[in-house]
Order: sequence, then C-alpha cells, then structure tokens
Amino acid sequence: MSALVFVEPDDELSLQALAFARGLGDVRVVSVEGAYAPASWAAAIAGAADGADAIVAAGSDRGNELLAHVAAKLDLPFAANVTAIDGDLVTRMRWGGSLLEEARLHGTPRLMTVAPHTRPAADPVQAEILAAPAVDGAVAVTDRVEERSDGVSLRDAKVVVSGGRGVGSAEAFAIIEELAGLLGGAVGCSRVVTSAGWRPHSDQVGQTGTKISADLYVACGISGATQHIAGAKGAKKILAINSDPEAPILASADYAVIGDLHEIVPAISAELRKVRGA
Repeated sequence: MSALVFVEPDDELSLQALAFARGLGDVRVVSVEGAYAPASWAAAIAGAADGADAIVAAGSDRGNELLAHVAAKLDLPFAANVTAIDGDLVTRMRWGGSLLEEARLHGTPRLMTVAPHTRPAADPVQAEILAAPAVDGAVAVTDRVEERSDGVSLRDAKVVVSGGRGVGSAEAFAIIEELAGLLGGAVGCSRVVTSAGWRPHSDQVGQTGTKISADLYVACGISGATQHIAGAKGAKKILAINSDPEAPILASADYAVIGDLHEIVPAISAELRKVRGA
C-alpha cells in the first residue's frame, strides 16, 4: 500500500502519523505552504493523491478538520483516530479513547488520521511542499494569537501540573504555578477552568485542548471527565490530588493523594525546596 502523509513542521503528532504510515508501505510526505486555510489545503492534498492507496494525517484538531475537507472533496468516507488497519478494516478510538471500534473503510484512497500517542514518532523528514490553490469562499486567516512562550509548552513538557474546579479561583492557581516551576514543568487546566476565565484555552488539557505526553501528570482538583482523560492519557504516570475518594480520575491515576489540594500542593512544594536546600 502506498500512502500520502500530510505533516506539519515541528509537530510531534505528525511524526507519529508518519510512523504509522510507514507500516503500510511506501510513503510520500507532503506539507502545504502558506497560512492555514482548510478548503484550499484540502484541494492541494486531494490534487496530490493520484496513485495513493491511503491519505494519512495526525489525529489533531487540524489533521481531523483537514482530512474531513479532503473526504468531502473526494466524496469518500474518512476514519478519525485510527490505531490499526488490516485491509479495509480499521480500529479507531471513540469517546475520548474509552471505546475501540472496528469498522470497514471503503473507497480508494483510504482517508484516516492516526490517534495521538498510540505509537512512537518517526524521525523528522524533509516534506514536499504543495502550493495551495485559490478556492472560492475559502476561510482565510485574518489574525493570529500566538501561544504563550513564557515557559515550557504543554505539548513538550515532561511534567504537567494541572488544576481543575477544585482550585477555586484564578488567584489560587499560584500554588499550581509554584509547583510546576519547581518541577520544571508546565501549567495545565481542565475545560471548566477555561470556561470560568481563570486560565487561557492554551492551558487546557483534554479532547478539545492539548493532548499531552508528559512523563508525569499531576492533576489537582480535577474530577476526570472522559474528555479530560482523553487529553491526559498519553502521560506515562498520573498523580491525582483530590478531596473526593470517588472522583473518576482515580480510576486512571497511578498514584493518588486524597485530601485538600490547598494543603497538599504547598506541602509538596515545601518538601521540594527542603530537599534542594532552597
């Protein structure tokens, strides 16, 4: 099977999709020039797909959106968050990773995105750059809000310390920031926190936020909704700090501390300082 693989520069999930595609057979790696415009980028990818048995992209927000546009353009079905393929039978993640579904994916080329953090990333490669054609009515980028760069990013952090509703307020996130700083990590949060305006959306861990792959994820006052766990499941170890011994996140945690995070988190920070002699 030959595959056309769409990758984005400096994107870990794209390299994971490339590793998946290499298991299918011969690959052609492409990217698209210019600011992101899904309809025109999809036209470029569809135009480059002649002879390909599959079109593969990362199971990111952009990858899923882009291949949905390609599917509409080619009038073909599309499978998102695939973990395996055997002929026309695909296995894919549903419901934030809580369900694995087997389905038949018909048509050629087969269109699929790869579920994040389900395989190691491939080594970076030089992609062929496709020109994006003009498309009537295509969405155009008029402004760009850069992700904050005053610390370690969620996507790259080896340690992520997140807070949820239980933190209580924007000001109370000071103890979360303190612990993250001592651990050399990034600060994350749950969706309810961004909805309350306590933290920006760029800090959100979850299905509609950032999917992390940290060595350690410290979840403070987070109940553990399925959508949040979908973003955190790539972490190698999860430590949950929660006052509720029945919180759903405990089912996914490797370690748990039951108690008031406003006492526990500062105590951990104090012990870290003591050990370091600070």
